[in-house]
This record gives sequence, structure tokens and C-alpha cells, in this order.
Amino acid sequence: MQLTRRELLGGSLCTLTLATGSSLASQDRKPPLPSELVKDFVGAAHARFDDVKSLLAENPTLLNATWDWQNGDLESAIGAAGHMGRRDIALYLIEKGARTDLFVHTMLGHTEIIKPILSRHPEMINCKGPHTISLIRHAEVGGEEAKEVLDFLKTLEKL
Repeated sequence: MQLTRRELLGGSLCTLTLATGSSLASQDRKPPLPSELVKDFVGAAHARFDDVKSLLAENPTLLNATWDWQNGDLESAIGAAGHMGRRDIALYLIEKGARTDLFVHTMLGHTEIIKPILSRHPEMINCKGPHTISLIRHAEVGGEEAKEVLDFLKTLEKL
């Protein structure tokens, strides 16, 4: 089968567009964040709210950055706040647009989010968050605001 001139030119334009687009995309990439900065930000989110605010103000791209503690133990600032029971830090990060997860919502006591997910997938009671910390422990550090979630998780634990 022979290509017509139109088909040949159309295909070439497509290839040129794809090639140009991909090279432009790589030019738009920013360099990775300095690893020590990410480590400091995630470390601050465990307890130092003022440091979280100032680091994020200086470097907004830290918001969803994760620190790799090795062996699959990845932790974000909101994850750190979640397992430390730092509701204030977690809510601040959410307000700034941070990605949340099951563990953070557990600590915050968001029963309306946790219950439908775990009712559908009760085996997720065994999920582990940063540092292999359980959902139940996240609910415990959530205090009174997470009591309803904690009670629900305990019913699943018995299954």
C-alpha cells in the first residue's frame, strides 16, 4: 500500500507535534526539591506548626513532598501530622491544598469518609501508614474528635 502525499505530510506533522511537545514538557520541569528541605518540612510537621507555616510560605511546592525513610516508608507532612495527632497542622495543610489519605481522615475523625470505605473493604483495617502505624493508632491520637471512628475501627478489628 502506498501513502498519498497528503497522508505522508499529515503523519509527519503529527510526529513533529509530538516530538516538539515532549521536548517542551521536559523543559518545563523544575528541578527536584533539595532532599534536606523535604526532610526538614516533614520533620517539622510532626510537631512544629510555626516551622511548617514558614517553610511552606518560602517553598509552596513542599506541600505534597514526601520523605523516603527507606524500605517503602514514605511520609508527607500531612502524614506526619496525622500519626502525631496534630489536627491543627493537618487542617492547615488541607486548607493549603494538601492531598489527604485514609490515615489523616481517621485521625481527624471523619467518620463520613472512613465508614463507607472500610464498610466496602473491611480488610483495610490492616493497612499501615507511615512508619507502619495502624489506622487504630491514628484514631487514638485523634482524641475525642476521632472517638466515633475509633469505635467503628474496633468493630472491624474483631472480624
